[in-house]
Amino acid sequence: MSDQNTETQRLALKEYCQRMNYKITDEYIDNGWSGKNEHRPQFERLLADVRAGKVSCVLVTRLDRVGRSLQHLISLFAEFKNRDIEFISLSENINTQTPEGKMFWQLLGVFAEYERELIVSRTRAGLARARAEGKRLGRPKGRKDSKPRVRRGHLRQCVR
Repeated sequence: MSDQNTETQRLALKEYCQRMNYKITDEYIDNGWSGKNEHRPQFERLLADVRAGKVSCVLVTRLDRVGRSLQHLISLFAEFKNRDIEFISLSENINTQTPEGKMFWQLLGVFAEYERELIVSRTRAGLARARAEGKRLGRPKGRKDSKPRVRRGHLRQCVR
């Protein structure tokens, strides 16, 4: 991936910004990094700028330039939505400023909820199976369990 040329993508993005009269404040290009890697230097810098309130819109050529896992995209877009940051992907024609883009947000939310429910369902089924097989669940008892536990944190501070 280190020999990937991003100039074609940059030109398409610049042309779109000129056409829409958008001001480009910064570019975040991770040359040599795969989009499947969530921890890329420039991507981390983008997230820092998002969290610092320096970004109002994120524009990409393709959705997979941001991330490739559904869970990563869902959490990223949830953060964008919570911070009122618009997202535009040229190839997929996703623009959260349009009704279609807003529908995309909602579809991602549906997929996120579905994925959470699947995980819960599978976890419960696995626990039920383990109980039926007679397995003990939870932390194993050890020698430290014979003495009373010390309360920590907020409760301890209030009890004093």
